[in-house]
Amino acid sequence: MGRWTLRRRLVVVVVALVAVVAAAMGTLSTLALQSSLTTQLDEKLTAAHRRTVDGPVRVGGIAVAPDQAADELPAPPGSTFRPGQDAGTVNVQVPDGAGPADLTALQAGYVDDDGNLVALDQTQTEQLLAVPTDGEPVSIVLSDLGGYRAIASVATDGTTNVTALPSTSVTSTVTTFVAVEVVVAALALLVAAAAGMVLVRRELRPLDRVVGTANRVARLPLDRGEVVLADRVPARDTDPATEVGQVGAALNKLLGHVEQALGARHESESQVRQFVADASHELRTPLASIRGYAELVRRSPDDVPVSALQAMSRVESESERMTALLEDMLLLARLDAGRPLASEPVDLTVLAIDAVTDAHAAGPDHDWRLDLPSEEHLEDALVVGDDHRLRQVLANLLSNARLHTPAGTAVTARVRRAGDKVVLQVADDGPGIPPALRESLFQRFTRGDASRNSATGSTGLGLAIVHAVVTAHGGTITVSSGPGTTFTVTLPAALAA
Repeated sequence: MGRWTLRRRLVVVVVALVAVVAAAMGTLSTLALQSSLTTQLDEKLTAAHRRTVDGPVRVGGIAVAPDQAADELPAPPGSTFRPGQDAGTVNVQVPDGAGPADLTALQAGYVDDDGNLVALDQTQTEQLLAVPTDGEPVSIVLSDLGGYRAIASVATDGTTNVTALPSTSVTSTVTTFVAVEVVVAALALLVAAAAGMVLVRRELRPLDRVVGTANRVARLPLDRGEVVLADRVPARDTDPATEVGQVGAALNKLLGHVEQALGARHESESQVRQFVADASHELRTPLASIRGYAELVRRSPDDVPVSALQAMSRVESESERMTALLEDMLLLARLDAGRPLASEPVDLTVLAIDAVTDAHAAGPDHDWRLDLPSEEHLEDALVVGDDHRLRQVLANLLSNARLHTPAGTAVTARVRRAGDKVVLQVADDGPGIPPALRESLFQRFTRGDASRNSATGSTGLGLAIVHAVVTAHGGTITVSSGPGTTFTVTLPAALAA
């Protein structure tokens, strides 16, 4: 139930409350009805017992005195009853000093619904005689006859009198009442469930609108760029007098704070981006001068010490590396700023062939492979984009595979069409990427060598540039590793001419 929706839980709670109330009312009313009917039956039983004790005995239609011996009268067995008693009334009279062995049908019997006199058998008579003679009604069950309320007393002459009335009327009435209550309670639960669903749904509509606002905001690209959170909870759902209104007002306040924070972040990012772009642009000129002067000294006809030539060579190589780093930073700054890229048909098959050829020249100790579409499907590898930047994507991925895998590793560039997408994969059978690096693999300055040395020539910006270029083309890039690594680039396919 903890994972149920609030709407379902509220309906269940309402139905449960209705069920508890209905059960409590039904139980109390049933007990009250049973008590009332039993009281009425006991009153009727007491009156019948009084008539049994005080009234004359009618034998065969002849009234006789109560103290006249029944065995002196010419009457058939089972004909002893008292006048004015209802059908079903059971009477038992035991003279003083008589025991169970002395009982006869003349002293224990009842009148059935047809008016016939029916004698009690020995078992039934003994069950009646087991009733306490304190004059209080008790419930008993007679063999073959069912439930009864019985009362017993001892007259002044020592005669034991027992009178019993059937309790079937009370039982049937209570059973009928319970059945009706169950049906009414079931209908009430169905009505409560239906009405609860309608009412709860109506009352929770403001909360649904608040959730809709939160979902719309959650779908916005908040991770980068300028973000405008114009969506707000409607004013009708921000009433502080209601719980939903409090939630709506709090969400609006939160969105306001988030919008301010995102605006401040965007302004700071813009300043940093502009600084990086300006710095990269401004540093290109002095770096070019440094490279020029270093090359000039190295090619000077004058005698230059060997140590100086080596130093100039290092200055030249480091300036080249710094120039490449500045170019990468400048490219990222331009992509972050949303600078438009060229838009022209690009054949990824041609790019893959050229990139693998260049990679083979740079790393002949690796096994470079191509997996391209067949000739009849070559046009399926066309995309629309910037040829130069897409070449850079392939070059960076292949260079990454070359730098971070041992000699002899097989690296495959694969191009395939998948629906309205073109899939480009660069896969190797190397040792794979450590799990600690996978989450930050496409972040800037993420490098596989923690020492940050320049032995591999990596700036830590290659995969960040790949991710930025692919995203700018409306595509996605994913990586799977271990062992072996596969980078998968998915780009929208060019529309057919």
